Amino acid sequence: HVQLVESGGASVQAGGSLRLSCAASGFTYTRYCMGWARQAPGKERERVAFMDKRGSTFCLDSVKGRFTISRDNAKNVLSLQMNDLNPDDTAMYFCGADFFCPGVLEPESDFSSWGQGTQVTVS
Repeated sequence: HVQLVESGGASVQAGGSLRLSCAASGFTYTRYCMGWARQAPGKERERVAFMDKRGSTFCLDSVKGRFTISRDNAKNVLSLQMNDLNPDDTAMYFCGADFFCPGVLEPESDFSSWGQGTQVTVS
């Protein structure tokens, strides 16, 4: 079955950087869309970035130019490089996977598998 394990979350000061990683197993990684979402306390989960199997990407407007998503298909690892962090980026970050990228089957469709999350706190 699909297993996603996130790591790399931490507490940092505004302007700092973090690199999140997601180790994937239990499925054919190269055939799946992979991505990141985040959820802050009291807020709904929002899509941050995702990348399909061909390398096409989506990125949330508020993180464009600061966050970069990448995937290592040899190691089955998804990464999110986050630079110039600000307090609005504080959230639990989740790694997601699905054969289809969010919004492809229908506007509200989302990843069907999620990891446990890793906490990012920016002060």
